[in-house]
Amino acid sequence: MIRLKSRAEDGDKQAAKVLALAERYDSLLSTILIGNNIVNIGASSLATVLFSRLLGNAYGPTASTIVMTLLVLTFGEITPKSMAKEMPESIAMAFAPALGALVAVFGPLNFIFGKWKSFLASRFYTDEKDTITEGELVTMVSEAEKDGELTNRESELIRSAIEFDDVEAQDVLTPRVDVIAVADDTPMDEVTETFADSGYSRLPVYHETIDNIIGVVHEKDCFAAMRKGDEDVKLESLIGPTLYTTSVTPISALLRTLRESKHHMAVVVDEYGGTAGIITLEDILEELVGEIWDEHDEVVEDIRQQSDGSWLIAGGASVDDVAEELDIRDKEEIDAVAIGGLVQEKLSRLPKVGDHFVWGSFDGTVTRATNRRVQEVRLVSRPPEPETKSRTAATATKTENAINN
Repeated sequence: MIRLKSRAEDGDKQAAKVLALAERYDSLLSTILIGNNIVNIGASSLATVLFSRLLGNAYGPTASTIVMTLLVLTFGEITPKSMAKEMPESIAMAFAPALGALVAVFGPLNFIFGKWKSFLASRFYTDEKDTITEGELVTMVSEAEKDGELTNRESELIRSAIEFDDVEAQDVLTPRVDVIAVADDTPMDEVTETFADSGYSRLPVYHETIDNIIGVVHEKDCFAAMRKGDEDVKLESLIGPTLYTTSVTPISALLRTLRESKHHMAVVVDEYGGTAGIITLEDILEELVGEIWDEHDEVVEDIRQQSDGSWLIAGGASVDDVAEELDIRDKEEIDAVAIGGLVQEKLSRLPKVGDHFVWGSFDGTVTRATNRRVQEVRLVSRPPEPETKSRTAATATKTENAINN
């Protein structure tokens, strides 16, 4: 239908006729059904008369039924429907003029059937809406990719755009423990050194604690002040305002706010008023176009398949992204956003190197961790087990976790 609309906009009259018929769907369907029944009934009646004359009343009707059933199924049902499935646009445009004429011929009957349909609708009303859901739209994109109408990159971009409104700040922020920030009383030479080491063009500035971020300092402002040779310049004089947002703010709304306020960074505040992390314009755009690397970034993939078939997953990788990439389905409801949080939920304690856990059809092992967070895990696919064995394994895991606690 989309291609037909495009062709109609380009001046294709046949495509325009098809679209005009599609807009009169009820009349078109009634016309096709009326014509189909007239042909089938008429052909069956003529065949019965013909075979009765040839074979007599004893065998004629039976032979007529067998022959017409085969003919109707082959040439009236299977063949035309198969051709229409393989060449929908070509078939539709080829038969549009004839169908348009038949719609006009059967206009009075269509009017009567339309009234009957309205009567039935008034008696058996439903509140079902003929709209396309987000899930159906994603499925359509996937089907278009399978048919070769969209490339993988194009389909990923469309899916990201469709799901953009569902992503919240907490899904893409840089967590508090990874935030590089400076205190408001930091000497200027240390600030410039932090800029050089981090490669960032903006740094959050806090007063006493990172839970009290008071603004942002820009690299160009800092170096401009240093070039002037003013030894008395203080960081406080260079601090610019910043935005604050909640962890559940949709990034689509946050993007509009950042654009309207001409800011590139926002501080994500948790439910207690502390700093949950920061989110930048780049973080939001990456949800649409994928990872954006610059010359200062260390390119490390969050999901890496190894030669032995196992997967190395970064602790900060998104649970949803990993589950989608590896097609992981877990019966347990997971609240964690990052893999590190998922491991904590599975173990019910702070993980350490060597800890094992089960996630869907994968066995997991913590391969790198600090005393506070998971840095990397290894996932190994395991063959499906019988239900009884799965329950036994789950019980054993819970028992092991209870003992470790």
